[in-house]
Amino acid sequence: MAYHRDETYDTDITSQIAGHYREILRLLGEDPDREGLLKTPERVAKALQFLTKGSSEDGAEILRSAMFKEEYSQMVLVKNIELYSTCEHHIMPFIGKAHVAYIPNGTITGLSKIARVVETYARRLQVQERLTVQIRDCIQNTIKPLGVAVVIEASHTCMQIRGIQKANAITTTSAFSGVFLKDERTRNEFLNLIREA
Repeated sequence: MAYHRDETYDTDITSQIAGHYREILRLLGEDPDREGLLKTPERVAKALQFLTKGSSEDGAEILRSAMFKEEYSQMVLVKNIELYSTCEHHIMPFIGKAHVAYIPNGTITGLSKIARVVETYARRLQVQERLTVQIRDCIQNTIKPLGVAVVIEASHTCMQIRGIQKANAITTTSAFSGVFLKDERTRNEFLNLIREA
C-alpha cells in the first residue's frame, strides 16, 4: 500500500512518540527548536507508526477475504514481492524481496493477497528469520495447501551503514512446508523458478 498524506494516526500516540524523539534529538546534541528539526519529532512518530502498522493487521483474515474453491494442483508462485521492514535490534530498515509459492489442495487465494500477507508481516519490528516463517505459516494454516515455500533476500542497513559496514551483503532465508519440505524435485522446481529473470 502506498503512503498517502491523509494517512490517519492516533494523535495521542503520535504526540507521545514525538515528545520522546524531541528529547532524543536534544540528547544527541541537536537543538530541537531549530527550523529544520521543528517538525522532525512528529514526522518520525508518524513514520514509525506506518512502518509498524502490520502489527494491527491479520494475515489470515487477508487470505480469507479472497479464498476460492479450485481444482488446480500445480505450483502457484508470486516472486519478487518488494518488502520493506524494520530490524527490531537497531530500528533500522531492511529491504528486499520475497518469493512465495504454494500448491493448492482444492483452495486458492487471490494473488494480491499473497503480496499483502508479505506486507502485513514485514510492517512490524522484525527479524528476517521470523518474517520468513510467519509468511509460510500464515498461508499453510489458512488455505491448507499441499505445501508452501518462502524465500526472502534482503539487505540490512544495520549491517551496511553501521557496525561491520558491509554494503553488498545480502541475507537469504527460506522456509518450507509440506511437499516443498518432503519432495526435493518440487523444492528444486521452486528454487529454479525464482532464479530465472
